[in-house]
Amino acid sequence: MSPVRPMGQGGTKAARAVRLGPRAVVALCLITLIGIAAFGWPLLADADSGLAHARDAPWLFAALLPLLVGVVVATIADDGMDAKAVAMLGVLAAVGAALRPLGAGTAGLEPMFFLMVLSGRVLGPGFGFVLGSVTMFASALLTGGVGPWMPFQMLAMGWFTMGAGLLPGPHRLRGRAELVLLALYGALASFAYGTVMNLQGWTFIGGMSSGVSFHPGAPLSENLVRFFTYCAATSLGWDLGRAALTVVLTLTLGATVLKALRRATRRAAFEAQVTFEA
Repeated sequence: MSPVRPMGQGGTKAARAVRLGPRAVVALCLITLIGIAAFGWPLLADADSGLAHARDAPWLFAALLPLLVGVVVATIADDGMDAKAVAMLGVLAAVGAALRPLGAGTAGLEPMFFLMVLSGRVLGPGFGFVLGSVTMFASALLTGGVGPWMPFQMLAMGWFTMGAGLLPGPHRLRGRAELVLLALYGALASFAYGTVMNLQGWTFIGGMSSGVSFHPGAPLSENLVRFFTYCAATSLGWDLGRAALTVVLTLTLGATVLKALRRATRRAAFEAQVTFEA
């Protein structure tokens, strides 16, 4: 007796991303709404609200971890993630966590972003979100970077990796065109990641500089001007370094890494229904 698995065109097993079922979609939507509220509420709060992310981060962290587990459980319940997918999640998260210290503190040169883009592309948005969050959590433990900023980093990296899984043409676009698409996404998303994370740190600098600091209760338009001035003055150089390295690694190593990830995904056959024939 031998197991028979579904085959792709031409008798070759097709590389299939981890499927995102309805319950996983609900869990992802819920955690995304919480994240948007956690990042954006200072822009709309009044002067008496006590804006300090150090106060709300423990509550966000307490809400984030069960919801993150909920995404995994929902994906398993939808038959999208089995033991092989969980094992691949652990391997990729470990590699990403090991890559992060290589460039931490060096002009924003963070090679883990390149791996997250390619992994999200091959393995899909649901897997990508969990991978990004778990990788950031593991890297924080590895580097001692545990603090009120960590839940925000987990959310931002989850969105970053999930976005790569939502890019068009996962089964049709190949070769140089796909690498250019991934490099462009990596560059834009690197700036977006830095900008979103600035919302977390911006509220801490009150009184340091009236031109860029956050003013609770000020009109939204004025705070937005201060915020983008703050981004240009503090993180633009780091975001540029992150984006440039992601583009370079994607264009030079992307084809090899994509091929390896797709080969591993085909062999894992996450959605294959194993049957037995005589």
